[in-house]
Amino acid sequence: MASNDDRAFDDSLNFDTLAVRAGYHRTNEGEHSEAIFATSSYVYESAAQAAARFSGEEPGNIYSRFTNPTVRAFEERLAALEGGERCIATASGMGAILAACMGSLKAGDHIVSSRAIFGSTVVLFNNIMQRFGVPTSFVPLTDLDAWAEAIRPETRLLFLETPSNPVTEVADIAALAELAHAHDCLLVVDNAFCTPALQRPLALGADLVIHSATKYIDGQGRCIGGAVVGSAALLDGDVHGMVRTGGVSMSPFNAWVFLKGLETLRLRMEAHCRNAQQLAEWLDRQPMVSRVNYPGLPSHPQHALAARQQSDFGGVLSFVVKGGQAAAWQVIDATRLLSITANLGDTKSTITHPATTTHGRVDPVERAAAGIDDGLIRVSVGLEDIADIQADLERGLHRLS
Repeated sequence: MASNDDRAFDDSLNFDTLAVRAGYHRTNEGEHSEAIFATSSYVYESAAQAAARFSGEEPGNIYSRFTNPTVRAFEERLAALEGGERCIATASGMGAILAACMGSLKAGDHIVSSRAIFGSTVVLFNNIMQRFGVPTSFVPLTDLDAWAEAIRPETRLLFLETPSNPVTEVADIAALAELAHAHDCLLVVDNAFCTPALQRPLALGADLVIHSATKYIDGQGRCIGGAVVGSAALLDGDVHGMVRTGGVSMSPFNAWVFLKGLETLRLRMEAHCRNAQQLAEWLDRQPMVSRVNYPGLPSHPQHALAARQQSDFGGVLSFVVKGGQAAAWQVIDATRLLSITANLGDTKSTITHPATTTHGRVDPVERAAAGIDDGLIRVSVGLEDIADIQADLERGLHRLS
């Protein structure tokens, strides 16, 4: 039976409507909430139909490693929100980066990446991709000339996060897209910090967008997942083949959780941004804080760019306390409300020391070049009352003074 949800969603619908409705195809059971298809395989009407499905002659479900209705609903919804033709869901954010790289590159190709990226991404590029014959050159995120100088004839992919983790530098996506395309390269942007609620890299010229759905898309720290969004031409071939054969697949249950997260994404991001702005302004006035990194502050080097490129400034900030690692640990250990964990994008505020956690495996020289001081603390600002968040941090800052 046809349903009023079994229809195409186009650009005429607004973000909040797409976040609630896109990608949903109601079954004959008439359920109102999206169904979880907890099945590994599917039954065919005949041997001929099975053969047609496996050969690709007939569309349809084959095996949940790469075709599952719940996962597909999440993919369609996120693609609609990002303005992409296609989305491929993966088991984690790192799985999304791996699928994008392995599906787009071959031995002998070259990556140019920002220095200011997640520590595990640095390890992926330096250790794993390098071992398969794909070296990476790292450059300062905001230095367009350095990006241009690092590009070689064999360069095929430019990779960045914006805002960056954890110092919140902001890259000019449109300028980097122009540079990448002038050299026949793909521009890949990790959009986990902003989500499509605040920033749409594809509209600015990026070719692929990476998500760690574990972060704000889930929003409550429950599940691990990732996604790559872009054109069908880029994703339907080798990137999809990497997920299909390599098995970095999203589970149906996790996809269902992420579908529910997308429904409230913009509302949550609005609240995260509001709290983060107030906390950044408060930290900027504290005597034991030597620097606050948050694009919403007028003192941020890329404040004007962030205001132009994003609809708001995000829910993550970092700050440097006087006294190095010992002082940073003292502030962190004094908290009673904030969760000491390296995850971010949760309704609960989290706090971590990047130099010894998320970026602990990064070479100290590279870490320093990325602006990650020993006194740097990162806070993912949650949805608690801002007065309580400030009071929790003030406890440790007061001890330092």
